[in-house]
Amino acid sequence: MIGADGQQVGIIATRDALQMAQDAGLDLVEVAPQSQPPVCKIIDYGKFRYDQTKREKESKKTQHQVKVKEIKLKPNIDEHDFLTKLKKGREFLEKGNKVKLTCFFRGREMAHPDIGKKVVQRFCDELADVGTLEAPLKMMGRSLTSVIAPGGKKLKESHA
Repeated sequence: MIGADGQQVGIIATRDALQMAQDAGLDLVEVAPQSQPPVCKIIDYGKFRYDQTKREKESKKTQHQVKVKEIKLKPNIDEHDFLTKLKKGREFLEKGNKVKLTCFFRGREMAHPDIGKKVVQRFCDELADVGTLEAPLKMMGRSLTSVIAPGGKKLKESHA
């Protein structure tokens, strides 16, 4: 058991520990139930819960929620449009979001899926410095999809 002042009291009976907590006007809280014998502490439970909630909120602030951003391409995309979408994809990856590439085929474009594959592969190669291919190219109906996750060669080198 740990006393109200933070000093270790030692191993004592539960009855005695409860009495000590009541005398101090505080609560007896079990802080490590898995240990042998279980560790209890005499503290103000309300303050303990408040501090715990505050710590949890603080840790949530530092976490980054990874979102999946989608970029839609077409097999016959113009060079300027491709570069614009590439720039946007680079921004998404640098912010720490994943990028889902979707290449739609319309009408006769379905006869030449290799053209769409080349466009998506070029997109992936251009973003290789800031992202890594997470999901391979996959044909689903009339669309070709792939996922790029943040963390390319340059990103890894800067963290080392």
